[in-house]
Amino acid sequence: MTGCEDVGPWAGRPRAQMKKSDEVEAMLHLRALGWGLGRIAREFGCSKNTVRRYVAADGWMAYSRQADGGKLGDQEAWLKERFFQHHGNAEVVRQDLVREQGIDVSLRTVERAVAPFRRLLTAEAKATVRFETPPGRQLQVDFGQRRVPIADELVRVYLFVATLGYSRRCYVAAFRHERQSSWFRGFEGAFRHFGGVTREVLIDNPRPLVVIHDAETREVEFNHRFLAFAAYWGFRPRACAPYRARTKGKDERGVGYVKGNAIAGHRFESWAGMEAHLGWWQREIADRRRHGTTGEVPLERFAREAESLRPCAGRPPFGQLRELVRTVHADCAVVVDTNAYSVPWRLIGERVRVEVSGGRVRVHHGAGVVAEHVEHPGRHGRVTDRAHLAGVVGGPRPAGTEAARPKPALLRPLDEYAAVAGGSF
Repeated sequence: MTGCEDVGPWAGRPRAQMKKSDEVEAMLHLRALGWGLGRIAREFGCSKNTVRRYVAADGWMAYSRQADGGKLGDQEAWLKERFFQHHGNAEVVRQDLVREQGIDVSLRTVERAVAPFRRLLTAEAKATVRFETPPGRQLQVDFGQRRVPIADELVRVYLFVATLGYSRRCYVAAFRHERQSSWFRGFEGAFRHFGGVTREVLIDNPRPLVVIHDAETREVEFNHRFLAFAAYWGFRPRACAPYRARTKGKDERGVGYVKGNAIAGHRFESWAGMEAHLGWWQREIADRRRHGTTGEVPLERFAREAESLRPCAGRPPFGQLRELVRTVHADCAVVVDTNAYSVPWRLIGERVRVEVSGGRVRVHHGAGVVAEHVEHPGRHGRVTDRAHLAGVVGGPRPAGTEAARPKPALLRPLDEYAAVAGGSF
């Protein structure tokens, strides 16, 4: 027997299928010899209706299934538009059908109708258009995080990764948080590392840098301080479309490369040791390997890109500066970014001005600085200068207070006390 047979519960029940022209000619020949339709169907492994259709047409004909459109037969264009608008949510499409078209059908009916569009939507979501940027055009930047064993403790490390779009040369820096100050320090570290600034910087949509990015209108509102930072360094910020991090694929892969190659499996004695390892890894591994996409060594390819960067040598840091107003709490401290910093206890209840800049926290009261601390890298910590508690019950005594304490003095001459006591001492 030629053709193919069904198996399982439908065994023995041939399915309609399009036959080749020579097979159709054989069907017609057997029919002319007096074969029945069922016998011919069994011989060719198809349905009797298929044989009947070819016999009626007296030859080969293209087979096409007539779609039963039902209630949705003339709604194909509308269904496609709404299906893509609602990102593949068939239930929302069904609700729109009832509300706008007056068509009430089951969810399953809608799902069958939009099945071809779902394949298109899936393909679109997976599609990545690789594009190459010219030298000096773009820097792609992102953060990744990983728990790293440091000094017998599992520490969450935030990895800043910047990748040049043309040469694929990367810069990596480790931070303890992903606040705006870390972003700015990472940017400036990358600019110094590469010796220049690209014309544009592509980021995802991190909260410290992007206030609003509407997924439908593509309206973007950047943080005002980030815009000032970009203007200072002379680059144009760009944000990826929401939920489309693939447009920043070079750096997305760079973050994974750093996690899986520079960090994975390593233990470090200290934070400084980890930073030294990252510096070595960039110089000896990342810069010198042959890149899988370009087929070139990033450092060699960078030689053609370096001259296209805007020089930044000698330009001072943007210097992230924040000025805050705080009230001194009863524990002799002010709170900044969840961390408590001590101030002199005599200022309890007073309003003070706090300046955060260059990794330091300075507290001003009146015209002077009353306290200065190194900015705490984590959260919910406490930084205390013991001198601020001098004079508080339970606190340290001011230096030299024991030597300066006066001896007890009598308020009257000694002979007057003797007369009252009835004798001499």
